[in-house]
Amino acid sequence: MPAYAYTALDALGKKHSGTLEGDSPRQIRAKLREQNLHPLAVEDVKETRRSLWNFDPLSRPIQSQELALLTRQLATLVKAGLPLDEALFAVSQQSESRRVSDVIAGVRSKVLEGRSLAQGLGQFPKSFPELYRATVSAGEQAGKLDTVLERLADYTEQRQALQNTVLQAILYPVLLTVVCVLIVSMLLGFVVPQMVSVFQASKHTLPLLTRLLLATSHFVQHDGFYVLILAGVFALWYRRRLRDEAALMRLHRRLWRLPLVGKIIRGVNAARFARTLAILTSASVPVLEALRIAGSVITHRPMRQAVLEATERVREGAPIAKSLGARGLFPPMLVHMIASGEASGELESMLERAASSQEREMNAIIQTTMGILGPALILVMGGLVLGIVLALLLPIFELNQLVH
Repeated sequence: MPAYAYTALDALGKKHSGTLEGDSPRQIRAKLREQNLHPLAVEDVKETRRSLWNFDPLSRPIQSQELALLTRQLATLVKAGLPLDEALFAVSQQSESRRVSDVIAGVRSKVLEGRSLAQGLGQFPKSFPELYRATVSAGEQAGKLDTVLERLADYTEQRQALQNTVLQAILYPVLLTVVCVLIVSMLLGFVVPQMVSVFQASKHTLPLLTRLLLATSHFVQHDGFYVLILAGVFALWYRRRLRDEAALMRLHRRLWRLPLVGKIIRGVNAARFARTLAILTSASVPVLEALRIAGSVITHRPMRQAVLEATERVREGAPIAKSLGARGLFPPMLVHMIASGEASGELESMLERAASSQEREMNAIIQTTMGILGPALILVMGGLVLGIVLALLLPIFELNQLVH
């Protein structure tokens, strides 16, 4: 039975939207009228992207934490022996997110029509990435859907944990920097100008630190707005420029050469690649297809290009480890563990170990960096504030000495 997304008005004129199952849009409209709702629009869930009224599950993908939760719920229900359509219905009803409920209802409608779960997920490519759909498809063909869903749940949760770690590592220094800039800007823009008249009334020469502070304050007051405009224009230009693949490749190569940043980029992308390749291998996805999909999750362009070149070498009969190590972009430990897995026939387990090893290393590096960077930023902010305070107090001390 197809699922339809609707938008309707109640007797008070309040708008309601959601998803209902029915044989046709006419039946959905009849159900809405029975609930004292006036239907505005009723469309098949997969077609809602063309509607201005309806919720659009295709243009707004499911968030990673929501995907991890629904995958875990679905895996548990399927493993418990619940039929797939009932499991999907239960997940749809249990979700607190309207977006997730609508998408799962759309997937369930395709399953009820006789399609596979992978085909149902394919109706929502922005919510379920290619890795997700390919793994589910392989699990259905092998008759191991419950096992594959369990692995997918583990994968999505581990990937979400890694993303949270990286996000927290970025958020803390950015927040400290913003606070520092705001405090210094307020001091230069509002506090310092109040003291200018006092300093200008004095006849003696001001200290060098005070003269520098007054010049900086004058610049912030009169030219700071233009600097912000220029910075915004530059940011927009640079963002537009990065849409060019060649420019993006050059940027990523420069980031790669930075001492700490390059190591984190390599470690995070290597862990993501190994984890993705492991789950695809466990689902019996063909190796060339697995390499192509695993390469697509890498955000660093040179590393992604290295995977594409390695895929071509594997197609010609070369080992995976030797092909990945040809460019020297992947960590040697990862390459050696893949080679060991190929030789022993335990590629999946070695990939899992390599991914876990890379994730532990990245967590250690990030925690160590944050332990140093946080206090360093606080010291910088304190030094700037101290410099401003001294620049304001030095002339006052000199005036007091002249008076006495």
